[in-house]
Amino acid sequence: MSGDGQGLSHWFDDEAGPVVRPYAMTRGRTTSPNQHRLDLIAVVVTEEYASDPEADNSLSPEHVDIVELCRDAPQSVAELAAELDLPIGVVRVLIGDLVEDELVHVTRPVPPAELPDESILRDVISGLRAL
Repeated sequence: MSGDGQGLSHWFDDEAGPVVRPYAMTRGRTTSPNQHRLDLIAVVVTEEYASDPEADNSLSPEHVDIVELCRDAPQSVAELAAELDLPIGVVRVLIGDLVEDELVHVTRPVPPAELPDESILRDVISGLRAL
């Protein structure tokens, strides 16, 4: 390694400081047991009985941020990733941890294929009006 510090320059950004690799936040994990339910539009909701997450020493600052963001209003996985400026894969693992710890739960919107057809709804409305 040369004495000019060039070997370390890729680990630093003048404005941001040292770079933390995303896998460091997940302790090297790339999946979680609950990840199969976490698509981009899955909605994360903080459990009502979740206590102060900052008091839990086992949670990372990113875990705490997710709980707090979802306490204010339910957030989709995509929204959380954007708000935290983290890759989706990392956010999925962190959410999986929180689901396992029962601090948040995940709901899924109804897929469009399972919604009733508009023509059926119109027929039902017409039938109700005819009564």
